[in-house]
Amino acid sequence: MKAILYDSTGSPDVLYLGEAPDPQPAADEMLVRVRATALNRADLLQRRGAYAPPADASPILGLEVAGEVVYAPAEAPFAVGERVMAVVIGGGYAEYATVPLGMAMRVPEALTWEQAAAIPEVFLTAYLNLFTLGGLQAGESVLIHAGGSGVGTAAIQLAREAGVRVFATAGTSEKLAKCRELGAAFAINYKQEDFAATVRSATNGRGVNAVLDFIGAPNWAANLEALALGGRLMLIGFLGGSKAPALDLAPILTKSLHVTGTTLRRTPLPQKIALTRAFEAFALPRFASGALQPVLDRVFPLAEAAAAHAYMETNQNIGKIVLRVE
Repeated sequence: MKAILYDSTGSPDVLYLGEAPDPQPAADEMLVRVRATALNRADLLQRRGAYAPPADASPILGLEVAGEVVYAPAEAPFAVGERVMAVVIGGGYAEYATVPLGMAMRVPEALTWEQAAAIPEVFLTAYLNLFTLGGLQAGESVLIHAGGSGVGTAAIQLAREAGVRVFATAGTSEKLAKCRELGAAFAINYKQEDFAATVRSATNGRGVNAVLDFIGAPNWAANLEALALGGRLMLIGFLGGSKAPALDLAPILTKSLHVTGTTLRRTPLPQKIALTRAFEAFALPRFASGALQPVLDRVFPLAEAAAAHAYMETNQNIGKIVLRVE
């Protein structure tokens, strides 16, 4: 099969379209003919040699797929030819990928392959952190950093649909406008404003119930300041670095805060399957009705994966960057 390969880690230029063996599904897996996949920050880190994949993962990049079932065991809830989308732990940048039976979701009829590929990783990550770990309820509030990113655009929509008041940060006027369009009550330019001060002013000093953060160390103190009593901080990335020069733990005790960190890729499969079923019940009817929308920035052919990676590294994208697999 055709797949995106690399012989050494480094810049986007190490990626090339080559030939790889077809994957062989295990007893509890399906084989899917991939029609589209999408980029995630983990792909860029793995390509650079800064993020080792799990031991049982395919060496091929790609954490989500949308495509047709070409093989399924007898007990599978999907038939050959059905359209599915799923998170995978690797192997998405290829013509074929194996998918655990419990991770597959049917693609709503109205969605294209490219739209479907833009859903699994970011929406499941957002759902996991907002609701499973963050425990957000209707009437509460959340601060979502990097609101124009793939996870950010997904998280804003999910929180809105759950009746949660959304504050979002971004660094350009275009991204801020998109955050408002998707349902953010407040869109904060983190380059020009003190986001913690804005949050506390808008909440009469109480703060938000939860913060979803991709940035890490630079936001640590301000995130704790922005949280209300009993607030939850969910860390899902360290784009700004993981080591804070000074670490004040006092607010965690004095405000009874909860701090969690997670990566969807390394979440054990049983928990990921449970997450997928919960997300499916909440979100698929909303995708079918149009209440939820995958946000696509650009679509590249699979052969142009290097250009797609280079583009993602400019941080210009709003929403997802997708690879079409011909």
